[in-house]
Formats: sequence, structure tokens, C-alpha cells
Amino acid sequence: MSLSISLTINGDARTIVLEDPRVTLLDLLRERLQLTGTKKGCDRGQCGACTVLVDGRRINSCLTLAMTVDGAHVTTIEGLATGDELHPVQAAFLDCDGLQCGYCTPGQIMSAVGLIAEGQAVGDPERVRELMSGNICRCGAYKGITEAVLAAMEKDATIFKERDAA
Repeated sequence: MSLSISLTINGDARTIVLEDPRVTLLDLLRERLQLTGTKKGCDRGQCGACTVLVDGRRINSCLTLAMTVDGAHVTTIEGLATGDELHPVQAAFLDCDGLQCGYCTPGQIMSAVGLIAEGQAVGDPERVRELMSGNICRCGAYKGITEAVLAAMEKDATIFKERDAA
């Protein structure tokens, strides 16, 4: 039984025919659409390597059936940068050495983007660590990751202040 779904992925509207309604969003993104920036880690929702944004909310794409997000806006790591200009969170991860091996980095960055958009944990390192706890880094880059999230939050707050003052 095939099923047709419509998604907006990284700003591009797509209609996709699913041959198997059991396909996960992660497998659809990686295997079918070749958006391989989203990583398959544990495939059980425990490591967070597969984190993407669906309608602005962070989710584990390995635990999400693609058909359940029909009509949604999906943002992957490939959708953050604008041309050659990195998203502020991507730039902060580089500046703060939050990368190490890099395998978990796309999920960490997507989770950080979602966390910042949620307006949680502004300037609170402990809260950032707690809210990022669904994303596991086996290399131990947590210090740099936390610093990067806080730096991106500060830059984001500055942008909003400048925008509000104008």
C-alpha cells in the first residue's frame, strides 16, 4: 500500500510517495532524499544524532513515521546555512570547539536551534545541559557545546534587541 505525503523540507515543497507507510522520517531524509547530514546513531531515540525540526520543534526523526508529519515543515542541518553564511549556532559550534568527532554535531546543532527558539535556558549553563541531555556526545565535547549554545543565545538576544530598537 503506497501513501502520498506533502512536506516542506528546508523550504522546498515536496510530494513524496511512500511505498511502505512504516518508513521513518530519518530513513526518508537519508535514504530517499539523500539529506545525509542527519545522522543515524542508535536508531532508538536515545542519542539524538537524528534530531531535526518539525514545524520548529525538535524531534528524533528515527522515532517518527514519515506519514505522521504529512503537511509539516521539516528543517534539517542542510537547511540552516544561507549560502556560504553559517547559521549563528553553526558558527558558534565552530568558534567554541563544540565539534570534536562531529558525528553528533548535526543533531546537537538542531537541538540547540530548537532550544533557543523555545526561549528556554537563556544564560543558564545548567539548564542548557539539562535541555540538551537528549543528545549524547561520545567524544566529550559537552563543554564546547554548552558554550556554543550560550554564545548563540547571546547573539540571538542581541539581534532581537537591535531589531526591537530599530
